[in-house]
Amino acid sequence: MKRSYYGVLCLCFVLLLNIFFTQKAIHAFYYQNYDATIIFAILNLVLFPAAVIIYQREKKV
Repeated sequence: MKRSYYGVLCLCFVLLLNIFFTQKAIHAFYYQNYDATIIFAILNLVLFPAAVIIYQREKKV
């Protein structure tokens, strides 16, 4: 099963966004900005199904 570069790059980009949103959520929580914390946590949760969809699409190729 050969992976395409496009799928791997997309998964790397999703991972980068996941790290970014996690860092922003921790920073917002530290400064007691709870609205931003919830927004970044929700964005983090949205990225997980996106990564699963990308992975499944690449698995079929």
